[in-house]
Amino acid sequence: MSSQPLIEVRSIDFVPLEERHGKVWHLWPIWFAGDAHLATLATGALGIAMGANLFWSIVAIVGGCALGTFFMAFHAAQGPQLGLPQMIQSRPQFGHLGALLVWGVALVTYIGYNAFNQVLAGQTMHELAGLPTRPTMVVFTLIGLAVAFVGNDLIHTAQRVLAFTLIVILAAFSIGALIAVPLPAGQLDPARFLLVPFMMQFFAAAAYQLSWSIYVSDYSRYLPPNVGVKAAFWWTFAGAMLGGVWMMLVGALAVAAFPQMNVIAAARAVGDAIVPGFGTVLLVVAFASLITATSLNFYGASLTLLSIADAFRKVAATVKNRVISLLIVMLASSALSFSASGSFMHQYELLLSILIYLFTPWTAINLVDFYIVRKQHYSIPDIFDPDGIYGRWNAAGLIAYLIGFVVMVPFFSTHLFTGAAAKAIGGIDVSMLVGLPVSAIAYLWLCRREKIGEFAAQST
Repeated sequence: MSSQPLIEVRSIDFVPLEERHGKVWHLWPIWFAGDAHLATLATGALGIAMGANLFWSIVAIVGGCALGTFFMAFHAAQGPQLGLPQMIQSRPQFGHLGALLVWGVALVTYIGYNAFNQVLAGQTMHELAGLPTRPTMVVFTLIGLAVAFVGNDLIHTAQRVLAFTLIVILAAFSIGALIAVPLPAGQLDPARFLLVPFMMQFFAAAAYQLSWSIYVSDYSRYLPPNVGVKAAFWWTFAGAMLGGVWMMLVGALAVAAFPQMNVIAAARAVGDAIVPGFGTVLLVVAFASLITATSLNFYGASLTLLSIADAFRKVAATVKNRVISLLIVMLASSALSFSASGSFMHQYELLLSILIYLFTPWTAINLVDFYIVRKQHYSIPDIFDPDGIYGRWNAAGLIAYLIGFVVMVPFFSTHLFTGAAAKAIGGIDVSMLVGLPVSAIAYLWLCRREKIGEFAAQST
């Protein structure tokens, strides 16, 4: 392994084999700590807030996380095999310019998530220590930005430290809650099943996990390709699944035990019921994990912004370009967070709904292309060549994305719009279950019709 620079230089460019380093098990701390933070608490509380009890919230959280994480983890193998970050890999499916469609969606997502993280950070520190919200948001943002600036290796190191710390804290919290925290009557009653809150919680958890798909290769691309597909998948799945489920269950339990409180205050109350002051410890550690999750967002957003810029003019891999892109996305997310209204949970739920719509067709198309159409064989130089074999526009990817999105519309169910199919089944949103197979089948059919898979023989 060659020594790595303190400040990461590479961005959207290929990572040469001589620079590959790390171990495949390093993937689980990235996604465990990436999931086990304060925003995940809020996701786990959605079902309880809508009237579900704790028993069925647990079932929905576990099932939803399993569905979303299953697809998300398959992207992990793409990084070591291609040596590229996640979003630039969309060019073979959508074209050199056509990929702007998914990059634009991804950039908005990164900025939106960080805006919510910044708001949540300010609210949490005000709850814990009475600190003023906006100055706290500024400090929080600058720390997250600094970690993203140093880059991949620092992010991995920070996530490993946080993952092991979180396991100790969450284990103590879970055991203590089972012993010391009574629940209101009916919270563990299987007979109290409400379909709409159950399905809302299920798909909120699934969308939350699926939204990590746009990040995954960013943090596996420095691994050597011989780590293999299975190992990358399972280490990623284990970390994201355990971190997501565990922290969502903490949020669900907290709001079930203290329904009159918001999720942050409720989590603190549960911890303090176990041991006085322990609730503060839990939130402080989860707050630290939220900082690094924000770093993940800044890092991924900067790569996506550089990909967008590279579509119009070749972007060199320099520290200067990384800094400029990081500052731009930081300013955008900060502007959004400072203008956010007080209806945090309402906006957060709406964001999750939008994510499931926008990323469902993309993840299906991207995975089908990698595992079935091109069978993991790509030409790296052509990915960066607008006149290469992947072209400027790939009709198969764009049409399949449009088909997948359109067939989902009748199944949409949000505060802004509810489709006819969703209304017919009581307002339940099952669009993800429709969009995934339709997008995959449409792309596979279009690729075979255009014989796109034949280009795999030219790839290196």
